[in-house]
Amino acid sequence: MSLRRPSLLVLLLLSMMLAACARAPVGRVPVEDRAEIAARLKADIVALADDEMLGRKPGTPGEDKTLAYLERRMLEVGLVSGTNDPGSYWRMPVGLVATRALPGTVTLTQGKRSVIVPESDAAVFTQRRRELALSGPGTGVPVVFVGYGDGLVLGEALAGAVVVMLADPGRDEARRAALFAQRATAVLTVVPDADALAPLRIGERREKLQLASEEQDTLSAFVTEAVVADLIGEIRWKRLKSEAEAADFAPLEIHLAVAIEAAAERREFTSYNLVGMIPGKVPGSGAVLLLAHWDHLGECAPPEAPDTICNGAADNASGLAAMLELAQRLNSAGPHGRDIYVLATTSEEGGLLGARAFAKAPPVPLASIVAAFNFDMVAVAPRGSPVGFIGRGRTAALDSVILDHLANNGRGLGDQSLADSFVQRQDGWALLQQGVPSVLLSSTYGVRGLLDPFLATRYHRPSDSADAVELGGAIDDVLLHDALIRQIADPARYLPPAAAAP
Repeated sequence: MSLRRPSLLVLLLLSMMLAACARAPVGRVPVEDRAEIAARLKADIVALADDEMLGRKPGTPGEDKTLAYLERRMLEVGLVSGTNDPGSYWRMPVGLVATRALPGTVTLTQGKRSVIVPESDAAVFTQRRRELALSGPGTGVPVVFVGYGDGLVLGEALAGAVVVMLADPGRDEARRAALFAQRATAVLTVVPDADALAPLRIGERREKLQLASEEQDTLSAFVTEAVVADLIGEIRWKRLKSEAEAADFAPLEIHLAVAIEAAAERREFTSYNLVGMIPGKVPGSGAVLLLAHWDHLGECAPPEAPDTICNGAADNASGLAAMLELAQRLNSAGPHGRDIYVLATTSEEGGLLGARAFAKAPPVPLASIVAAFNFDMVAVAPRGSPVGFIGRGRTAALDSVILDHLANNGRGLGDQSLADSFVQRQDGWALLQQGVPSVLLSSTYGVRGLLDPFLATRYHRPSDSADAVELGGAIDDVLLHDALIRQIADPARYLPPAAAAP
């Protein structure tokens, strides 16, 4: 019996069906599969955002509970140790210093007149338990007025001096950092009035975290213009300010004695990053890194508030849950060509400290990491939301793969300016600064109208609870990364730029 050739119409229909299958978005998975993913994500979020975790603050019993939970889950997911340290299976120590400023004093002396600046017109901050700086005539320590500058023109000549600078909002933090980098003993900033001191007191007197390896001696004081003008005279003060505005202004030594006394509560402790791994099958082909920060703020509301704990369900129990779900899916589909590292970082809220510690002493050479994918605050946007692409424009080869994947799988790109505004506010920045191709892909950062309400009502508040998370976009993000990382982890399908190759 002979077979008829299929008609042109049948061939056309078959071709269209195959093309549709080939273009089917990754997010279009069976409903029951999405429901299972949602259940697993929610279980991890509920556990990590439970009051029992005490807000996951580093250096507290909440850290111990959080790490124990994550270690158990990493084992269940099927990861092996990624620390490269036989003595510590999951944990990589991160030395931290926590400080909280205590009230201090500023004394200014001009000739025979000495003024202890009242607390209403001064603020003093240090990271040492106790510190005293004396300067001016007769002390051998000069007082240098740099106006609106940063003293860089003086170079080494600034070492040991007490520096007086005029406040210039938006630049002051960077200027103080530059002055301390030149080994200034202390920096005294003159602010317009007492109202300008209020936000400084609020910000500076919160507990601050630093890496013990990066600790600096930074004695900072602030006084109002009225105090300085009263001491040295209105006419002289106006002349100094006027001179400081000139384009050719050069720092100068002033005949003013400054004494600053400061103190702080100080606590040194060890926190931990956790590192697991899915071993690859092609030695020397490099590695892919997944990372999410495990820490949050602990108790963040006044004691009299009905709820005092910041549980951090979206920020960042959701990122951890997504990373664990993805690691389980990738491990089940493995082995892949490249090693896949899974990193839970400490102290992101303190200034990306865990990620910076990882970059300083990585268990795998940073140059061998072909791509790093950060997961932070992923449970905000609903299903089908555009993707925010944080880190776009840093690595052309990785950008190309990501953009092609989004286009081929029906995922729209979100507001790039919104995504760009978060580049330096997430752990991937610590890696980007060391040349590691790092991105954060999430529907959370695609649309201002979705993100802004979360930031205004739940971000860093007790209301960021597990019952308020939105899992639709988080599931989309997991499925996007699942397919994308399988490609990146295959040396035959992704060849990194020469600069990032191992």
